[in-house]
Amino acid sequence: MTVAVLTPGVTIADARRTLAQSFRRQGVESAELDARILIGHALCLDHAHLVATSRTIDANDVNAIAQLAARRLAREPVARIIGTKEFWGLPLSLSAATLVPRPETETVVEAALAAIDQDGGRSRPLRIADLGTGTGALLLALLMELPFAKGVATDVAHEAIVTARDNARRFGLNGRTYFTVCDFGTALAGGFDLVVSNPPYIAHADIAALAPEVRNHDPLLALDGGEDGLTSYRFIAADARRLLTPRGVLVLELGVGQAQAVCDLLLGAGLWPQNPACPDLAGIPRALVARP
Repeated sequence: MTVAVLTPGVTIADARRTLAQSFRRQGVESAELDARILIGHALCLDHAHLVATSRTIDANDVNAIAQLAARRLAREPVARIIGTKEFWGLPLSLSAATLVPRPETETVVEAALAAIDQDGGRSRPLRIADLGTGTGALLLALLMELPFAKGVATDVAHEAIVTARDNARRFGLNGRTYFTVCDFGTALAGGFDLVVSNPPYIAHADIAALAPEVRNHDPLLALDGGEDGLTSYRFIAADARRLLTPRGVLVLELGVGQAQAVCDLLLGAGLWPQNPACPDLAGIPRALVARP
């Protein structure tokens, strides 16, 4: 691993180009974007000021940038390095116990809102449950769109619940959110209009082949879906009817190639999946909607 050599006195634009070239040579995806974000973070400059400034970097700047670049070249995700990841327009804080929220998970939010809109639900005081919340991404995104809703989020990791609660407080949603440490819905009494989840769905044997940004930095508890990747879906399916109101909606994120298997699990538990599953931007079936 070789970190790009930056020289005090060069412009920020030149530093960005040099760092991006170094990233590209060593196979880092999104080299230009990563270079821009990390240099902006090191210098405490947002994108607009980073582009507009004619400032040059000094020795302290060089050291700060080099430290961040070394972490990225070791395949630590940019979001982990800077401590936040944007999801549905919300800059979410991360912790070691949370996944980095991914763009494809926004498909769950879109599918949930579409299902709510079918019943004119945005004007009603909905009750939402987010099972395995991590950063709180799904619940907080939904509450931003559903002003009369309240929600509860669960996670088996106490640190994740602390992170999600802090995110809710930062966005002014703490008065509409509740958090509890438990395995999916085990501590919840039921009566929810909407239940959402992005559960662990990677088959245990496939984890070793994941990108190092995921394999080495995302929490194993949030990745490992058991021998076939379906363990969490079985648990949720078995409990979903108890958690939902008679007209409630369940929306689950899916792993690649899991749509039919999860549909079968839900049907076996007395739920009716909407088929086909909603695709993400890559065309992969990503969000499955089901009702009692």
